[in-house]
Amino acid sequence: MASPVGAGTDPYLRVDGAEPLSPELVARVETLSERAEQAPPGSIVVLHLTGADTDPQWPGATGVHLVNKWERALRRLERLTVATIAIAQGNCGGPAAEALLSTDYRLATPDLRLRIPARHGAVWPGMILHRLANQIGVARVRQMALFGADLTAEEVMRLSLVDGIVDDPAEAVTVARGVVGGAAGSELAIRRRLLLEATANSFEEALGTHLAACDRALRKSADAAAG
Repeated sequence: MASPVGAGTDPYLRVDGAEPLSPELVARVETLSERAEQAPPGSIVVLHLTGADTDPQWPGATGVHLVNKWERALRRLERLTVATIAIAQGNCGGPAAEALLSTDYRLATPDLRLRIPARHGAVWPGMILHRLANQIGVARVRQMALFGADLTAEEVMRLSLVDGIVDDPAEAVTVARGVVGGAAGSELAIRRRLLLEATANSFEEALGTHLAACDRALRKSADAAAG
């Protein structure tokens, strides 16, 4: 599917934040991951995120089994061996907000308003709370996690939930590609995993995994020098 924000042949998905959770939405995210896993070297994954329900009831009329599939689909996206970028535009809530926090590099348009997903006046207690706490810290996220929030582009940038603000969504992919470069493969996946596990593991628990990654990098350097 061609991207209206200029992703070309890169795996691309537009997520409408006003859309309720459905098997079709989960399938689209899973299909995106499948395409990414088969993409040629140099590819990036692009998510165009926009839309928010005027009367937020995310995830809609569904059951916890589908919620579980959705969370696992986002986790798969989060662990791809290619870089994932997000372009967040305008009102952004529901599945768009959740997908945003599952990407590597994030750009917002100046009109962004990020709405923390809610249901019947209470913040949705899904894994978005886990990601928020891990990415920006419990103290910084406490108020929005308990009472909800609509965040402007400047506020989202200040919280480091996005990496930049761009005027033109069509240029955002070019900007992002210049930053992520050729990052891909197992090395990217290893470093992302180390980051994702950093707040959950103690130094002693994490040391072995980090040493293994260091040993891998040193061996690659030695092999390159010898070759």
